[in-house]
Amino acid sequence: MSSNAFPTDTDTEATEVLVVGAGQAGVAISEHLTKRGIPHIVLERNRIAERWRSERWDSLVANGPAWHDRFPGLEFDDIDPDAFAPKERVAEYFEEYARTFDLPIRTGVEVTSVRRSAAGGFLAETTAGPIAARYVVAATGAFQVPSYPALVPESAGIEQLHSTGYKNPGQLPEGAVLVVGAGSSGVQIADELRQSGREVYLAVGAHDRPPQRYRGRSFVWWLGTLGLWEKSTPPEGAEHTTIAVSGANGGRTIDFRNLANDGITLVGRAESYADGALSFGGDLERDVRRGDENYLSVLDQADAYIARTGIDLPEEPSARELGPLPASVTDPIRSLDLAEAGVTSIIWATGFRQNFSWLPAGATDALGRPVHERGVSAEPGVYFLGLPWQSRRGSSFIWGVWHDAQYIADQIGIQRSYLAYSGNALPADLQPAAAA
Repeated sequence: MSSNAFPTDTDTEATEVLVVGAGQAGVAISEHLTKRGIPHIVLERNRIAERWRSERWDSLVANGPAWHDRFPGLEFDDIDPDAFAPKERVAEYFEEYARTFDLPIRTGVEVTSVRRSAAGGFLAETTAGPIAARYVVAATGAFQVPSYPALVPESAGIEQLHSTGYKNPGQLPEGAVLVVGAGSSGVQIADELRQSGREVYLAVGAHDRPPQRYRGRSFVWWLGTLGLWEKSTPPEGAEHTTIAVSGANGGRTIDFRNLANDGITLVGRAESYADGALSFGGDLERDVRRGDENYLSVLDQADAYIARTGIDLPEEPSARELGPLPASVTDPIRSLDLAEAGVTSIIWATGFRQNFSWLPAGATDALGRPVHERGVSAEPGVYFLGLPWQSRRGSSFIWGVWHDAQYIADQIGIQRSYLAYSGNALPADLQPAAAA
């Protein structure tokens, strides 16, 4: 066996594995690497789990209960298992997790580029100096760069911000608000604004909307029990399924009928802007009905599972009583003059795009998208973690990234074993088990 120590002929700091990012993905992979005794460093440009702190609104809570939205090695000791952790508590949880497992995380250090090194492996340029590494894990996750269409020009005089910049109703100018995007962020922000007394318009596109609870069990329990978290193929043409679900106010099922009845004006997808008016697509009723179909399909699968297994869970026939669609859905507004409607703010809850320009060119395609198989990059020695649908539907969720991190750590361990092999016999940990 030869040493796995990464060689360097200079004073440059060296490590076996460099992990970039200390959100949930970086903390997860660091735990697995630590357990395997693989030398590594995690670099985070801000604080651990910074996005939970500064890039989310004040009242945000996790959308899944505390018993589920965590890593296996540590529970929330101050939150009821069926309650929903506030965002600050989630960030504190990851800090606590890092301390518990004594993870080698350095904060306040930004990685600006990673390139192939002439000495082999990689050389990372950071704000604290260069670091050489044999392997690199891009653990910057799924939600990197806020993305929204440049539909409404600045000259329109409308306050515009991405959902990452929204904190609370008080930061917005007086007047009505248009929220674009009906995933979890959009519906929760729109509801908060409406409850604060604002006139609110909500632009709705295609979405899934699972029940928050059904027959006494959380939706995360049902998705797991039914194997839906493990689906490995995203919907056609979609890298990330928009899910409308909320843990706010103790958790509730999102039904766009209720939002409309509470006074939120629903419109279709924002499409174009001209002469002070924003135009919307004509698919609002279709998208809401398809969301209903998704909701009912989960109920159907849950009922079939109960009938098949005989487990004792209370019936809940009222969950199927959806009621008629309001007229604002069946005959929606197709154009909105923003000034006439009193709209002074637009919040774009329209998701994110990824930025891996700091990685070697072979790690991404011509459009900058990661090229990988379950997080193992086409560029040897590079790994991704926290991507939507990296291995399954749950990959970008807290518990899902932990399991993907286990796989990536295994792959790094395998590569290290082959690298260490220098004799005629396989290393002991690669030999087949003896026959019984």
